[in-house]
Amino acid sequence: MDWLSLPPLTALRAFAALAETGSASAAGAALNVSHAAISQQIKTLEGHMGLTLADRTGRSLTLTPEGRQLSEALTTGFGGIARTIDALTGADAGRALQISTTPSFAAHWLMPRLATFRQAHPEADLMLSPTPQVVILEPGGIDIAIRYGNGDWPGLDAHLLFASPLVTVAAPELVKDSEITQPADLTGLPWLQEFGTTEASDWLRQRGVTTDREGGLTQVPGNLLLDGLRNGYGVAVTVFEWVRHDIAAGRLIELFRDEEIAGYYIVSRKGPLRPRAKAFAAWLRREARNAARCLPEKE
Repeated sequence: MDWLSLPPLTALRAFAALAETGSASAAGAALNVSHAAISQQIKTLEGHMGLTLADRTGRSLTLTPEGRQLSEALTTGFGGIARTIDALTGADAGRALQISTTPSFAAHWLMPRLATFRQAHPEADLMLSPTPQVVILEPGGIDIAIRYGNGDWPGLDAHLLFASPLVTVAAPELVKDSEITQPADLTGLPWLQEFGTTEASDWLRQRGVTTDREGGLTQVPGNLLLDGLRNGYGVAVTVFEWVRHDIAAGRLIELFRDEEIAGYYIVSRKGPLRPRAKAFAAWLRREARNAARCLPEKE
């Protein structure tokens, strides 16, 4: 980075405050300087960049297109700096613990066990964000993401919580009249898929099936996928852990199983976790070990 080409930090800070507050007086109050000092810093910044950043001709100050673009960049940059400093200094110690996970994991694994964490840490505020999307982990945001995969997320720390392969399953009554020996045999049946994902399409395409699904596709929230499977509404690709008991009881039939080793991982940014996040990660690992000890040797 060419540091000498950047405008003075004080001018950038003044402009960010101006853009946030909407006036030189309010920006001056926010930075504990006079409104005249803010105006002078903005002139310095505009002179350095050779651009007009704020339109002062009307009764109220407005940003030019270039000013709005710079404002967005400064909001992102200064916001990231503030969050990182809070995290490093412990100023965010009282901030709610933010956890991102898939709806399926939240419904089938996390929520049934969460009471034990609340009992051990009644003072901790939690924010659970069930989403199939892979969220960005940044200071001041999500502390821990629980993701399904092979543990390969560059730039992040990932520790295996438990392994469980993907399986393709359906209710016995849905497939009883079908001869299923290969993935292509499933295209004539209806499919279920967690809303916001492409698991069904990806699974078929990865196995060379490019023909359209004649039976159609229904997308449902992750916590409703098992109900749809049990009721025979479609075939689905899901994590074996969620259907192991249904398969053992005969409510579902395992049609195919992926050989790739995959599972749920505790994922976080590089570096030490803040105390509440560290306690939550330790609790997750204890619960996973306890669950593994309770599993039968054979299904």
